[in-house]
Amino acid sequence: MQHEVTKRQNLLDKNGLIQEEGWARHPVWNYQRDRIAASWIRIKEWDYYYLLSHDKKIGLTITVSDLGYAGLMAVCFLDLQAGITKQQEVLRLLPRRRLNLPKVSSEGIVSFANKAMEITVETSGKTRTIEIKAAKLKFFSGGQGLTAHITLTCPENDESMNIATSWKENRTAFYLNEKITCMPASGTIMAGTKKIMLDPASDFAGLDWGRGRWTYQNKWFWGSASTMLNHVPFGFNIGYGFSDRSPASENVIFYDHRIHKLEEVTFHIDTDDYTRPWRFTSSDDRLTLDFAPIVDRSSKTNFWIIQSLQHQVFGYFSGTVILDDGKALELDHILGFAEDVFNRW
Repeated sequence: MQHEVTKRQNLLDKNGLIQEEGWARHPVWNYQRDRIAASWIRIKEWDYYYLLSHDKKIGLTITVSDLGYAGLMAVCFLDLQAGITKQQEVLRLLPRRRLNLPKVSSEGIVSFANKAMEITVETSGKTRTIEIKAAKLKFFSGGQGLTAHITLTCPENDESMNIATSWKENRTAFYLNEKITCMPASGTIMAGTKKIMLDPASDFAGLDWGRGRWTYQNKWFWGSASTMLNHVPFGFNIGYGFSDRSPASENVIFYDHRIHKLEEVTFHIDTDDYTRPWRFTSSDDRLTLDFAPIVDRSSKTNFWIIQSLQHQVFGYFSGTVILDDGKALELDHILGFAEDVFNRW
């Protein structure tokens, strides 16, 4: 368990198998589409950003994905004061890699545009510039349409959670993923008639960058947060259920842009009502958190061979986490999210 990979290497061998499974503090695996042992329709590629403001009580999520059968682009605005989400999305059938998502997370342009929505994310090193136009979003507070110009930055020496794992039932199916937290956000969001000025001292974003070839049916749990704790950047990434995690988990604490590795984490959820309190515990007794939900961003899709049931719940975390050196950190009302997702595609 918890095998750390430190050597830069190609992800897959000539048979389409991961050469060295495990987790890493930096992106060490070279993603190779030409070595994936599957047709284009089985390949999944996605960039997902979340931005949360504790002071302004708003959130924004951005999805650009090519999932083989379909491409999904979505922008979701969260009014955490009112407990309301407003989402605009575009589903494109059989994109056939035309989105041309980059092979690395640190460089390149992710772009989509049609009459209803425009999303562009340009990444150069540690800076990410995000431009959004979602003309059809309607807001209860007044007005229609969302536009945003956002800049995210990271220090040169920050660490991220990287993992490469496969499935027991099919070792050529794989999951390559990078999670980045605690990216200070600056810029503006115009939500209807409401203008929001982002403050990099208090507003933070995270990235879920993923590439892979999945099995047909999967269920996973994921949670994350990004904030300042005692004037130090703090975040976490917790999750399981997706692929064979025998080589490593993706459970980590981020403190001052450094990773502190956790073992297994369990989500305790009342699945009859996702707005009831959740609880999280770790097998190494280094994470004990309570979660008070604000809003359940839920969705259900059933198109015969394509099915999805998602509960992404935003709320507040409180509890204790313990760093590698034994130092305990107390969390009190930290804004973040956790999700329970089932997909068949």
